[in-house]
Amino acid sequence: MNREEDLSKNILIKGEPTPHLKVALFDMDGVLFDSMPSHAKAWKASFASMGIKTDEREFFLIEGANPTLAVNTILEREWGRPATKEEIEEVYVRKVDFFKAHNTAEPMYKADLFLHKVKEKGLTAVVVTGSAQFSMIDRIERTYPNIFDMDKIVTGRMVQHGKPYPDPYLMGLEHCSCLPNEAIVIENAPFGVRAGKGAGIRVIAVNTGPLPSKALIDEGADFLFDSMEELADKWELLYEYITKGIL
Repeated sequence: MNREEDLSKNILIKGEPTPHLKVALFDMDGVLFDSMPSHAKAWKASFASMGIKTDEREFFLIEGANPTLAVNTILEREWGRPATKEEIEEVYVRKVDFFKAHNTAEPMYKADLFLHKVKEKGLTAVVVTGSAQFSMIDRIERTYPNIFDMDKIVTGRMVQHGKPYPDPYLMGLEHCSCLPNEAIVIENAPFGVRAGKGAGIRVIAVNTGPLPSKALIDEGADFLFDSMEELADKWELLYEYITKGIL
């Protein structure tokens, strides 16, 4: 297989080269950790305690949303009205408690290999997550030591409007003092892809969950990979394409 055939299926949008790539902005859940199944189960259990039936897959669709948007998405559908602040807090606290008690998330397979390859290119690696759960955020440095600049991290508690709004990635750019064409986003969620694109950044989508790839394509992902392993294997080719336009 030649170089073009090896990468062409992963390229969705052919953009201009980014010769001054400086920063890689990483989502956390579903990219660094295989934690989304545990999050989905926790959300489902929390809503079930209120007598509301949900499908775990729908939480993959709204992954990255802040608690207010996540809870309102379900309650507006089920009850025909937005949730009160008290209801949002109640649902979210139960969700967090369930997640802490039952989380079985392991580091995403081959994410460490990809991260080291990114660092070898001299890029600054920064986490931009919709999560506000310290139990996961605290694991980043322990699991991936000396990879991320933790002073530049963006979490769900830092922005008023989380994903799918561009605010988290705009803040990531601000923290890194870089322009959109000097960064790349690595995401696994439709809301995250939309947020990255809304910030004007090219987005590498990695489909690590149960959603069809179309859910990521429809949000405008520039590149699509089936796993972190595939992304790690093809990073050298992808880096040349992103920075030089070379296939």
